[in-house]
Formats: sequence, C-alpha cells, structure tokens
Amino acid sequence: MNKKLISLITILVFSLLVLAGCGSSGSQDEQKAANDTIKIGFLGAKTGGHASYGLETLKGMKMAVEDINAAGGLLEKELVIAEGDHGSKNSEASIVTDKLISSDKVVAIVGDPTTGLTKIAAPIAQQNQVVLLSAGAVGTGVVEIGDYIFRDTLLDALAAPAVTKYCAETLGWKKVALVTSINNDYSVGLSNIFRDALKKYKVEIVTEQQVKDGDTDFSAQVTNLSGKQFDGIVFTGYYTEGGLFMKEVRKQGMKQVLVGGDGLLSPVLWEMGEGAVEGSMVYTGFAPDPNTDNAKTKTFIDKYKSNNDNKLPDMFSAQGYDAVMLLADAMKNAQSSDPKVFRDSLAQTKDWKGVTGTITIRENREPIKSPVYLLKVAPASNGNSWEWKIQAAIPVTAE
Repeated sequence: MNKKLISLITILVFSLLVLAGCGSSGSQDEQKAANDTIKIGFLGAKTGGHASYGLETLKGMKMAVEDINAAGGLLEKELVIAEGDHGSKNSEASIVTDKLISSDKVVAIVGDPTTGLTKIAAPIAQQNQVVLLSAGAVGTGVVEIGDYIFRDTLLDALAAPAVTKYCAETLGWKKVALVTSINNDYSVGLSNIFRDALKKYKVEIVTEQQVKDGDTDFSAQVTNLSGKQFDGIVFTGYYTEGGLFMKEVRKQGMKQVLVGGDGLLSPVLWEMGEGAVEGSMVYTGFAPDPNTDNAKTKTFIDKYKSNNDNKLPDMFSAQGYDAVMLLADAMKNAQSSDPKVFRDSLAQTKDWKGVTGTITIRENREPIKSPVYLLKVAPASNGNSWEWKIQAAIPVTAE
C-alpha cells in the first residue's frame, strides 16, 4: 500500500471520528435541553379566520410562562411553549396536534380555543395520553372524548340559561329570532341550549333562520325577519357573520339588538358591522372589571395593558393565562410533569383562584365558573371606534 493511500485512509478515519464526536455532542446537548425544560403546546390559529382567538390565547399563555419562569420555573425546570398554527383549518388541526406530541414532546396542550377544532385534536391527545386543556371551547361533546381532556371555560350549558333569564326577567324580552350557523358545531350546539333555555323562561322563538360560516349575503334571512314582532336576535355563530348579519338588519330598517355567546367576542364584530352592532350583547367568562377585588386579576390586567399599548385583555388571553397556571399547579401538586400522574391532580382542582375567577373541576372534568359577564358594544371613550362595556355580572349555578 503506497504512502498516499495510507495518508488518505488516515484522514478519512480521523474525519469520521470527529464527525461522530460532534454528533454525540449535539445529541447530548439536545438531551440536556430536553431534561432542563417542560414543554406545553399551544394549539390554535395564528392566521386565518380564528386568529383573533388564537393570538389572544397565546398572549395569555406567554404571560403565564414568563411569570412562572421569573419565579424559579416549574419543578426546577424552565417552562417553554411549543407553538402550533393550524391556520383556522380543520384539515391542519390534526397535523399540528400530532407534531406537538410526537416531535415537540409536549406534556400538555392548551387549545384549541374553538369547539370544532378541539374535537379534532382531543382524540389524538387522548390516544397518546397527553393532557389537552381548552381555553375557549364552550360547546358540547368535548370532555366526553376522554379522561385526558379538560377545559377552563365558562360553559354554554351554564351561561346561556343565565343570560336567557336576564333577557327575560331584566330586559323584558318575550319573543326572539334565533339564527344558527349550520356548518359550525359550536353554533349548532349553542342554539340547542338556547332553545331549551328560552322555553324554560317562556320566551317565544317567532322564527329560526339558518346561515353558514363564510356567508356574506344575509339579505334573504333578514327579509324573513321583517314583519315579525320580536324583542331581540339570538345569534349563535361567530363574529364575522354576526357583524355582517346585523349590518343587513339595520339596512332593512329593523332596530332589534343581538345577543350571543363568546363566539362573537372580537373587535371584528364591529369592524364588520360598524354602527349596526351598537348595543349587541355577548356573554363571556371574563371581563376586565374595574371594580374587581381579585388581586390576581388586577395584576394581570395591568401587565397586559403595559405589554399591549394600553389595550384591555379579553376572555381568551385571560383563560390562556389561567390554563397554563392550572397545568403548572397540577404538576407542582403531583410533583411530576408526567401526564399520567398530574392528570389526576388537575381533575381534583377545587376552588382554584385564577385571573378569571374561581374554578372547580367537576368529576366529568368540566369547570364551574361564576359569574358570567354580559358585555355590550358601545362607542369607545376616544370617540373613534367601539368597545366592550359591562352590561351585567350574572350569577351562574350548575343546573
């Protein structure tokens, strides 16, 4: 064997040893980073039609992580968020959920803020025994998917009857029009709850109209309302369609206002509907109440305002914050970040004090929260836009 060939072989062997050493070092660094952190996944929309919900939820989650890490971390480790973005697409929700679990190795997922997408993600989390806690899904059929599925929201099943009672007894409503978005699981479920509540409190439904998410022309449905006598419109869909629907209501000369669930809770409501949505009422599990005596809530509101050009937080940011804090406290109480262990601790949550109020998790992993805030669209104090103002804080009881 000549000297050149020996020299080439020597160089090749040395290079392979160096590369192997580098690979080992990189692998060790990655393993060390994994051992020093606890990952919670964010499942929501940062783009697309539901981005308003997702981005606010993520803001609240990040605030909670900052507070936890500033106080020394979680179980002597750094808490981090692995972010997913399904772009408001049903087809992407399962892909993002799979990635959070298989690639990012999260121990829990906060999301989705909507009912329909939560139902897509929940079976995947359940199958992989990863805790999923939605900070927004309020419709039916969510926690029934499995014993790793939770939520920290104000449930429609509790809120809608309370709001119906308020409309009937305080506002004096006797008759309503009910509008449902039939390709939206959240809307269909909420309409079913409102039907029962309206019947209970003796409010007549004079007409039911069907719309679809993505519709922009509601002239036919609104025309069907004309000539009928009713006190208000119960709209169970989302903010984009709600705003456009009310614009058509005003265009056709009707004066009734809208009431609905937190699917309407977004500035997009008045961006779409403009002055037509003035007086519209939306219920929510959180409001930046200036009269609150909850110190955690005051601190959260002040910090949010300082980080967001003096804007006030909404339900999604507050519930995103509480979701992370709930998960962190469950892990602390269990002294483990293993979902199989801290899941039981989370399920035993009783009278937990968060920024959105007091939360108790019942045996079916559903939360009880009170009160429900009823917000009303009113002219903003700067005179240039619109804002939410608290119409009422209504007590909620489990029925």
